[in-house]
Amino acid sequence: MSLFSSLFSGAPASEAERLSIPLFPLSTVLCPGGRLALKIFEQRYLDMTAACLKNRTPFGVCLIAQGKEVGEVAEPHRVGTLAHIAEADMEQLGILQAVVRGGRRYRILETQAQRDGLLRANVELLTEPAPCQVPEALNGVLPLLKRVAADLGVQRLPEPHAFDDAVWVGYRLTEIVPVQALAKQKLLELDDPLFRLEILHTYLAQRRLV
Repeated sequence: MSLFSSLFSGAPASEAERLSIPLFPLSTVLCPGGRLALKIFEQRYLDMTAACLKNRTPFGVCLIAQGKEVGEVAEPHRVGTLAHIAEADMEQLGILQAVVRGGRRYRILETQAQRDGLLRANVELLTEPAPCQVPEALNGVLPLLKRVAADLGVQRLPEPHAFDDAVWVGYRLTEIVPVQALAKQKLLELDDPLFRLEILHTYLAQRRLV
């Protein structure tokens, strides 16, 4: 059994908050607190982004389970992350350059495709654990993450940095480890931040990166 094959999905909160949101299925994973640059040109997503900017509401980023980013409606994985638009600029007509920041994780309850091909979903927000200390046994990941953060700069890895928080460290490592998107998805779905960090530490240690 591979290192990532044993991962399981996070359980929803007992009293879940529910939202109706538009979805943007992608071939990448957005983590809470993460930053993702998007090039938006399909009309359905231009309209979606315009509505989110006007109403100051998020949309949902989710990894594609079946299908493609462009064209027909794609089938998403059930767990994704709310995307809050931080920057948006249309230097070229019909092409929007946007930067989003990851918010809360959510689990899709049901989806419905609109006539324009935009996928909407009723979702329940998942509870994020409180910040917790990085265990001493897993501290070996910190020098690597600090080097990567310095190389990327604050534009790619915005401050505040929280190298003492296992939740933040685990999400940032999930973003940078060179594994397939499905493995990142499984890490995103975990509720236990220490389990996520243990898996990442093991992966990096096996490759002598920590």
